[in-house]
Amino acid sequence: MAETMDFFEAVYTQRALRYLKPDPVPDEMIKKVIDAGIHAPNGGNAQGWAFVVIKDAETKSKMAPLYAGIARPGNHPPTETKSQELSEASGDYLTAHVEEVPVWILACTKHAGDDITNGASIYPAVQNMLLTARVLGLGSVMTTRVRRGYEKEIKEWLGIPDEYVTACMIPLGFPQDGHRYGPTTRRPAWEVTHWDKWGDQQPES
Repeated sequence: MAETMDFFEAVYTQRALRYLKPDPVPDEMIKKVIDAGIHAPNGGNAQGWAFVVIKDAETKSKMAPLYAGIARPGNHPPTETKSQELSEASGDYLTAHVEEVPVWILACTKHAGDDITNGASIYPAVQNMLLTARVLGLGSVMTTRVRRGYEKEIKEWLGIPDEYVTACMIPLGFPQDGHRYGPTTRRPAWEVTHWDKWGDQQPES
């Protein structure tokens, strides 16, 4: 288990890993992931986040069918590249096997409402958690299906207070053999960067 890694190596190789072993994840590793999360920037240092660690098989068996019931069509654009096809296939795999994932971390925030700024204090924490999972050799991904269709049931089952909303769920486990972190396929930064006004771009040097 790695404890340190070059920052840019972690950033440039961290990606969604959905093929996860059912093997238990030590609680100490889970705590490291969450501890990294709570060191993220957050508005006014209000620290309105909360995390529910789900390992109980009965709870997962109730939630898994709801997770699978959120259909993919309409949530993402049609696949156009090999990378997108692989992403869709891995998403389908996680859908079919989510109950087998040893740890689910449900990230919640005290900021209610639909304004995009409400995520400003929870999603930086989630990114810290994903990067920490990468450094520790754990597979992870951020999925927002909990926000679409069954948040009410989840809050009731888990006893989440009314003033909190779910932000996402992080499946956490050791990657299956043959599935690992590595370079990601992304458009170059210069293509998506505009200087001073929209449309003014500096070509890659």
